[in-house]
Amino acid sequence: MLCGSLSNQQMTKMMTASSLALPCSRYDFGGCWIGCGKGKSAASTRNAAVKKMRLSISPLASSAALDHSPNLPRPDFYKEVLESARDKFTMEISFQSKDKDISLAKALLYVAVEDEAYLALNREMDARSIHNERKDTSLPPDAQGWDSVESMPMAGKNVNGWLAELDTIANEVKAELVPREIGCDMGEVLDAVNKVLFEYRGLKRSPVLVDSKCSYLHSALSSGGASAILLSVVYIEVCQRLNLSIVGSRVGEDFLIWPRTGNPEELFKVISGHSLFAVVNGKCVDDPRSRASDVNSNSLSGLDVATNRDIIGITLANLIRLYWKRASRTNHGLMLTSPLRCVHNSEEKLNESMPLLRPQELRLAIMASERLLTLQPHNWAMRRDYGMMLYYSREYEAAVQELSICMAFAPEEEAEVLEPFVEKLHLMRLETSWNTLGQKGRLTVP
Repeated sequence: MLCGSLSNQQMTKMMTASSLALPCSRYDFGGCWIGCGKGKSAASTRNAAVKKMRLSISPLASSAALDHSPNLPRPDFYKEVLESARDKFTMEISFQSKDKDISLAKALLYVAVEDEAYLALNREMDARSIHNERKDTSLPPDAQGWDSVESMPMAGKNVNGWLAELDTIANEVKAELVPREIGCDMGEVLDAVNKVLFEYRGLKRSPVLVDSKCSYLHSALSSGGASAILLSVVYIEVCQRLNLSIVGSRVGEDFLIWPRTGNPEELFKVISGHSLFAVVNGKCVDDPRSRASDVNSNSLSGLDVATNRDIIGITLANLIRLYWKRASRTNHGLMLTSPLRCVHNSEEKLNESMPLLRPQELRLAIMASERLLTLQPHNWAMRRDYGMMLYYSREYEAAVQELSICMAFAPEEEAEVLEPFVEKLHLMRLETSWNTLGQKGRLTVP
């Protein structure tokens, strides 16, 4: 066994050497129906190998440097945004902070900024390559005036602009309540929120997670289409600005939300043909095919209320699922753990059947996995899946490191499945390093 009999001290050292800002798991991809439609310590422990894995680019400057570099060329600016956005995300969800102090909107906007910067960097490098090949093409202007990660535009607004958009929505709800002459009646407030979000703003739930525009907070607000969990985030953020606390929980494949109240019975009283619980969660509570239809005032108190970190984790898991599906589109049915099933076949070389994946989508899935493991650094299944992504990305050294750590914490039967794969992966890493040395220092006979 490579890591089967490690002492507690050894495992602690391995976890310290590993990044806490890594990876991905056996994700529970739940939905969420609402309205009228269906530690900072992680940043400090990132090692050099992880920074190299992010984009295979040189180490990036700190966020402090970004704040004082308003006239950088666009590629350099995007590289610094990548680092700064990740640091700000890690700081926002730091375990040193109380969960109630975490801003869902800020954390998810930092996720969007990092991914947007990565895509923009790729477009920029493509444009410069074309310019080098064809001198008659012009380069886009540099990023004049973008002096921080918050200033980078996304769909016409920056981070602060999208936060202000949520404030605007809350003010529209307040304006909707004025002619009703209702003070703090919960039912009227929820009805006004629904009217603004789903009638005036036209937000709707995307039935299938296929469009990245439905997977980021800023694009959901700009386009009107959103994944189920993002609609919950918008609902929670708007109600928070109205001093109405909304909580939620997974129920089967759904993610249900409801106003926090000491009297759950009032949520299920039928008024005008609907209960408040149905007003918030939509038609799923009346759908006999959904487990949500079984929830009542007694069972509601028994549900585990999701934390802000849990909600962020669900959103990141959806991103991983989306980008992995895109990356493996030409390999229908390919799973992250598929190579583990054939590794016991000694006649088959591990790298001979390596599938071709779309590198940009694979990298975006890896980036989401890194953030997700920041939230759950001790989840062995997340680390396993992250290690498998690194294997598909041919980052063998990093994959060996992550999967070896995973074996130390995984159940014994899972570690036994991983062991032969990690051994072969270690040999592949050595073979790759020797091939590289041979190409660099090959001697020639005259």
